[in-house]
Amino acid sequence: MIVVDNLPFFCLETSFNDEVINMNERLLSDMKKDVMHKPIKELFEVWHAEQGDRLIQARLNDKSYIFLKEQLTEDRSVYVGIRSRELENKISELKELQLLNRHLDAVIENSYDGIYITNRDGVTLRTNSAIERITGIPKEYYLNKNVDALVKRGILENSVTDKVIKNKRSVSLVQLNYSGKETLLTGNPVFDEQGEVEAVVTNIRDLSDLNDLQTALRKANELNKSYQEEIEGLKGSGTFIDLKTVVKNKQMQSIYDTAKRIANVSATVLILGETGVGKDVLAKYIFNESERSRSGKYIKVNCGAIPANLLESELFGYAGGAFTGANKNGKPGMFEMADKGVLFLDEIGEMPLDLQVKLLRVIQEREIQRVGGTSTKKIDVRLIAATNRNLKEMVQEGKFREDLYYRLNVIPIAIPPLRERKEEIYSLIKIFLNDINVKYGMKKELDAELTAFFYRYQWPGNIRELSNLLEQIVLLNREELLKLEHLPAEYKKEEYFYSIRDNETITLKKAVERAEENVLKQAAEKYMTTYDLAKALDTSQPTIVRKLKKYNIVLKG
Repeated sequence: MIVVDNLPFFCLETSFNDEVINMNERLLSDMKKDVMHKPIKELFEVWHAEQGDRLIQARLNDKSYIFLKEQLTEDRSVYVGIRSRELENKISELKELQLLNRHLDAVIENSYDGIYITNRDGVTLRTNSAIERITGIPKEYYLNKNVDALVKRGILENSVTDKVIKNKRSVSLVQLNYSGKETLLTGNPVFDEQGEVEAVVTNIRDLSDLNDLQTALRKANELNKSYQEEIEGLKGSGTFIDLKTVVKNKQMQSIYDTAKRIANVSATVLILGETGVGKDVLAKYIFNESERSRSGKYIKVNCGAIPANLLESELFGYAGGAFTGANKNGKPGMFEMADKGVLFLDEIGEMPLDLQVKLLRVIQEREIQRVGGTSTKKIDVRLIAATNRNLKEMVQEGKFREDLYYRLNVIPIAIPPLRERKEEIYSLIKIFLNDINVKYGMKKELDAELTAFFYRYQWPGNIRELSNLLEQIVLLNREELLKLEHLPAEYKKEEYFYSIRDNETITLKKAVERAEENVLKQAAEKYMTTYDLAKALDTSQPTIVRKLKKYNIVLKG
């Protein structure tokens, strides 16, 4: 047994199960209790082992101890320690430094830029994984290598480390790296206590990504500038209302001027016009120009698209339990949703007569009653109605209530069809084609002949037909420059398709081919087989097959 009393330290011995079997007087005087054959961890308030149980921090009665453990035999261990607050503080500082070092390691390793650190001799001490992405060389390759050797091997073009050590300040340079990428290297010195450079931290940034972003940004700015110039040009010519609505025709300018003047009155507006002329666009414009756009919503209802048996509950809502399957809490209708705002009733001519009576009451009384409900509710709604039908004729035929007609027809506005405002067609083409190109990531353009066709065509479907046709020919044809030949077959009628070339001088052969193609296309719409077609045109079946192939015509059957 060791004579622990003679040692100038705090000493104790333990058995194989960590029970105290011996303790010197110096430590016993601090204990002031029976310690023999007691587990060592129960004797101290704190007993914290580190480094494989060889270093122990302990605390007892506000006194701090540091013990070193030595294994004497398989069943005996001795602990020798001192009492030192300063040593305990140093250990705590070491732990804090270790934690800080782990954080710094994480910062370096997770940096998107490449980082490598060298000593004053230019030897690489550490680097991070980003350098592999930038240079294409494993980071382990750089460790313990001198930057001068890396320059000689062609890994680096120039050494920023040498320049930092020489100038004792930050240095930046741009160069192509080993993989051909343009990189920005910035070296920063780390000084010792004597003011000498003891290390250099270099940051490596891949400029290729930044260059790509700058190029994309420049192109976007150029495109935006061209759009702005185009928009400003259109604004200057009085063709734009809200960047999407073309108003170049004098009658249309008068209509939108009227719409702006009546935007803040409560009178009902009735918008008349063919399908696709822009009745809903005008209704939304009136709402946007009014004070109601700040206090309420714009609600649109298509009276022709909702089944008659559902239209009433959609307009006026329903009370809880009004019918089988109804929400137990009821549901507000479009009138309630449009309170303080605007309700746009599109295709008002399709509304059933029995519902017209209820609509008339709402307009007169300014209150609604939900389906199945017993109470009424006051509402403040601006009503705008629209139709492509002749309501006066419907009144005479008994299909539309006369009293409702006069209630709606307080401010009538008739929008002319597109064929009567052809000066707007070119601007509409530019707007729609730009929107389609942006939507689908394309760069399609129209040639002069196709643009002339668009101008001369009568557009029975108005603006909606124009927009749909543009989208159709853009999506169905590969060519960047769209021509007459890309039009769908139904648009290639003689009075439209060939009239745009009236002033063009062509050969007799070309004229014959055009006439032949037109005759074949018309006949192909009527006959199901090439034999029937040949008989009708008084020619042979092989000739018909050859001509159909020549002009790329497909029989209807």
